[in-house]
Amino acid sequence: MGSLALSRVAAQDPAPTIADEVARLARQELAPIAAAVDAGSVYPGEFLRRLGKVGAWSSHVPQEGPADLRWAIQSMAALGEVCGATAFMAWCQNTLVWYVANSTNMKLAARFGDCFARGRALGGTGLSNPMKSFFGIERLKLKGRKVDGGYIVRGALPWVSNLGPGHYFGTIFEREDEGTKGEPGGIASGELGSTVMFLADCSDPAITLTPCKPFLAMDGTGTYGVQFRDVFVPDELILAEPAAPFVKKIRAGFILLQAGMGLGLMKDCINIMDEVHAPLGHVNRYLPQQPLQFRELHAEFEKEAMALASDPYNADDSYWRRVVALRLRIGDASVAFAHAAMLHCGARGYLMSHRAQRRLREAYFVAIVTPATKQLRKMLADG
Repeated sequence: MGSLALSRVAAQDPAPTIADEVARLARQELAPIAAAVDAGSVYPGEFLRRLGKVGAWSSHVPQEGPADLRWAIQSMAALGEVCGATAFMAWCQNTLVWYVANSTNMKLAARFGDCFARGRALGGTGLSNPMKSFFGIERLKLKGRKVDGGYIVRGALPWVSNLGPGHYFGTIFEREDEGTKGEPGGIASGELGSTVMFLADCSDPAITLTPCKPFLAMDGTGTYGVQFRDVFVPDELILAEPAAPFVKKIRAGFILLQAGMGLGLMKDCINIMDEVHAPLGHVNRYLPQQPLQFRELHAEFEKEAMALASDPYNADDSYWRRVVALRLRIGDASVAFAHAAMLHCGARGYLMSHRAQRRLREAYFVAIVTPATKQLRKMLADG
């Protein structure tokens, strides 16, 4: 894992062993199916559950207040070095755990916390549309109204990943019975009404999962369009009300956890360049970007990610801007690393059987998944 592997000095902390085990499983069990996951013929549900059993989804759960995301990012990087799609699903699962771990709904936390953290139930995050809405890009697509014991929710989300029968995901609706008064202390622009964050249960008959059209890459990620047809959401499934202050608390973790996808992908792009050095180094040396430069940049990203991930509840504005800036740089760099790997491979990388072209397709996903490059730039520009 290079510099991403944290010091073993703190021998009482078992997390490095978890990351090592994730890396071993990725090499032995994930590598043979990575192409199939990319093509969409395999959804690696059993592998994701196996990762939960070795602690991959629990290392970032807050302990008596503080939280530390470094081990989760380390494990996701190990997955991302082998398969970008699975690293993305790992982010989905880790984010779902992050939501529940930060909820003040104790009944919900007791029911789902250990279940999600150990991988007994899988799921994802439906915050693409809400994250865009909180930063003035889209309107919330889900609407809800209060009834006895909960809410009735309607609407549709176009893309939610790591879903399937028996899966869950966290998302947000706007209360249509509250008008458009906004939320005190929220991060919205004031155009939104009161918002509620909740767990959606994919086994609910009023929730319909519709497979998406084929993607450029990563088709085995369990990604669906989700339709809510007057779904009853009981109070027991409410993560936070109002949602905006909760999102402000968990947003740094939401974004930082994505670093693992990019760090792992970039590491393998360096590996690819190294692999073709012997046969092609005599001509590749004329390319303007070389593996040494990428190693230095990768180490820089690792260092910053580890520093930020050790303090995800930091409320300082300068910290938040560092998180956004790092995520932006990782998205841009993922594409640059993968592009360079393709050029170093030459024609052999253009074969469908070579993983260099898969890494390039996966790299574009790192750059466009919410928050996408353009949203991150908007967030920095808006201050």
